[in-house]
Amino acid sequence: MAIREITKQDIRGILKEHEQHRDSLIPILQGIQKKLGYISEEAVEVISSHLNISENDIYGVVTFYTQFRFTCPGDHILKVCQGTACHVRGCKRIMNEATKYLGISPGETTSDYKFSLDSVACFGSCALSPVVVIDNTVHGRMSAQKIKRLLKAIE
Repeated sequence: MAIREITKQDIRGILKEHEQHRDSLIPILQGIQKKLGYISEEAVEVISSHLNISENDIYGVVTFYTQFRFTCPGDHILKVCQGTACHVRGCKRIMNEATKYLGISPGETTSDYKFSLDSVACFGSCALSPVVVIDNTVHGRMSAQKIKRLLKAIE
């Protein structure tokens, strides 16, 4: 898969949907993230010019909220819960298996942009622990063996 690209025209189309005011920053960032999957350097530059705020201020907002990312995500996003119940029931073994299988660390994307791997503090699905979420689908009572089979099935 090729890296998703967004043009300045796409960004300007998103900007037109919002008032040219600092309060529009988060909705604009959400719009760009929805269309592109991440916040590109080019997007930060265009937003900065449009809202007349510094790029540093935009980077500050993007890094504060975990919903935003600066890197292109993979086609499939695997999130491993690190909450207490998942920790007690072996989330570390699941994360180790996913890391080993994909060849990436949490927060990274495979070189072919097929998978991104993230850790999450808690999904709030403790009764199903340990839990992983792949592409917004919850998989409970996970194990290191199950995650490997699941990843193979997705490939």
